[in-house]
Amino acid sequence: MASNTQEWWPDQLDLELLDQNAGDIGPHGAEFDYAAAFEELDLEAVKSDLEAVMTDSKEWWPADYGHYGPLFIRMAWHSAGTYRSLDGRGGAAGGHQRLPPISSWPDNVNLDKARRLLEPVKTKYGEKLSWADLIVLAGNVALESMGFETFGFAGGRADDFRGDDAVDWGPESEFETTSEERFDEDGDLKAPLGNTVMGLIYVNPEGPNGEPDLDGSAKNIRQSFSRMAMNDKETVALIAGGHTFGKVHGADDGDNLGPEPEDAPIDLQGLGWDNEFGEGMGPDAITSGIEGPWNATPTVWDMSYVNNLLTYDWEPEKGPGGAWQWTTKNDELDDAAPGVADASDKEDVMMLTTDVALKHDDDFRAVLEEFRDDPDEFQETFAKAWYKLIHRDMGPPERFLGPEVPEETMIWQDPLPDADYEVVGDEEVAELKSELLDSGLSTGELVKTAWAAASTYRDSDKRGGANGARIRLEPQRSWEANEPEQLAEVLSTLEDVQAEFNESRSDDVRVSLADLIVLGGTAAVEQAAADAGYDVEVPFEPGRVDATAEQTDVDSFEALKPDADGFRNYLGDTDEDVEDRMVDKADLLNLTASEMTVLAGGLRALGATYGDSDRGVFTDEPGTLTNDFFANLLDMQYEWDAVTEDEDVYEIRDRETGEVAWEATRADLIFGSNARLRTIADVYASDEEKFVEDFAATWSDVMKLDRFDL
Repeated sequence: MASNTQEWWPDQLDLELLDQNAGDIGPHGAEFDYAAAFEELDLEAVKSDLEAVMTDSKEWWPADYGHYGPLFIRMAWHSAGTYRSLDGRGGAAGGHQRLPPISSWPDNVNLDKARRLLEPVKTKYGEKLSWADLIVLAGNVALESMGFETFGFAGGRADDFRGDDAVDWGPESEFETTSEERFDEDGDLKAPLGNTVMGLIYVNPEGPNGEPDLDGSAKNIRQSFSRMAMNDKETVALIAGGHTFGKVHGADDGDNLGPEPEDAPIDLQGLGWDNEFGEGMGPDAITSGIEGPWNATPTVWDMSYVNNLLTYDWEPEKGPGGAWQWTTKNDELDDAAPGVADASDKEDVMMLTTDVALKHDDDFRAVLEEFRDDPDEFQETFAKAWYKLIHRDMGPPERFLGPEVPEETMIWQDPLPDADYEVVGDEEVAELKSELLDSGLSTGELVKTAWAAASTYRDSDKRGGANGARIRLEPQRSWEANEPEQLAEVLSTLEDVQAEFNESRSDDVRVSLADLIVLGGTAAVEQAAADAGYDVEVPFEPGRVDATAEQTDVDSFEALKPDADGFRNYLGDTDEDVEDRMVDKADLLNLTASEMTVLAGGLRALGATYGDSDRGVFTDEPGTLTNDFFANLLDMQYEWDAVTEDEDVYEIRDRETGEVAWEATRADLIFGSNARLRTIADVYASDEEKFVEDFAATWSDVMKLDRFDL
């Protein structure tokens, strides 16, 4: 097989991430509207079908205890549990559990069978029900079928048809290994990672490095779950609630397992982990290598997990699969649980190192004791934490579909207030544009403020964006990239324009600061295009509202902070090259390589650079929307020399005179250095009108990425 260019030149800037944003590669076509299709679904009928599947045990993969519920809970959990808050990637959206690499993670052993069990349901409902929604819904129905009252369910997760290449799962080249590069000098997971072991959802259930280390396990649990935006109480509820059901499988050593699905023989048709031990299934199944249930009632919602963990003393032992697990010191729970195939074949109740670590850690233990003393609190906390787990990557409640969506909006959904006024129309928009352009704010200031607000958006988990005007609130107003002092002055001026306009109205029409921030950037872009000789109207959709501080989770929003921003030429504080961070930002903004290129060149022409620096502003007319950035970047009249040791900053010199014409960063020079980006830059250097039109269209798209209300 021929190698790709990235294998030949591994240091080449990887733009394939942005190719994923260029168009739909799935079979449904670009016009397919999954949300509309889902709304036609009879959800009660689907749930009834899933209920029927739960207890219809198949000979080719028999159900433990005659019920597939625990298997489906694990499947849903492992689908959603890949989410990490630092970059919003992972999670249940897209149904990535059925695609590599996640489909073949060692933590997902035998979940290929769980999805095959659901194949008839998926086939029955077709395009109305995505795999992404079905996997999560099956977990919800499983909980309900075993006596648990869930908090709700929302559909709306469209399927992807290729794995997400943008996700960095870690530096290791082998599964179930942990390198020093995964952690910093303080022993903390490096950003944006969420799992402590390659190929596992969270942490090693045996303990760090496969040893029954309770302190280390508790630390790993807390850090890994916090990267999923869960606090201590939610963490304990999820572990205790999930481990109330089912068992782990380690009838023998994992050496009995064949290759994972992506490496399995073609005749297995996408199934993997062929088990040569015994019958290879049921009592002989092997998944984690740990063996046994957590309680004697593994298909019933009750308090037995919490009670067992707190009541008995536990000691480590090697199980039949050769893995560390924990047993009661005085054998109180030996032979206490039914066998998976025959209830008369008794099993010992066990615990994982990660379970006993909860009891060992003072703060986690306090939560366990609270749940033991108040079962209703345990039920409610688990219900809400589970709902958060399976919906965390879906974004705002406007995207939540179906009859089981709760009325309550949680703080992690970044709530917005309802507008109690009429939004501005065309006449008012024209009036406000004039006021903004006459406000004394520069083109760069208006554009930078709008960009800073809108570019927080992450398509990975549909968070951020200009709606809510949270740029005026903590933590965004204090981010270094947003130049807090200048931002405060700009916002003060915009607030004056807003107040004067709203106070002058005798009707119910009002303008939000969020709309005004975006409109300021829009007006500046149109004026800059006019100054270059082009009549361009940038589409503007009013209707944004202003969030309150009470509606803003400061800690959660801190995850959206840019550590660098090549679009503003903000180098920040990061070990990565600024161009790599720019591609990552472009991917989160759902941009193609061409859209990234035109945005960067346009922002330079508009003078929208960090600290109003001249770096990258390759024009004598800053604030005018010309294609000078590209024309001068590609002009062989100039040569380039690094002026900093780390080669982040360069001087652009006239070849004849040796005089310095401009300064630049890697985020500028990459558009002439990288072959693909240079081909795009060449188009814009030779066609200024196309450049202006493409910039205006792309700018408008970025400004409304978060407008799920439209």
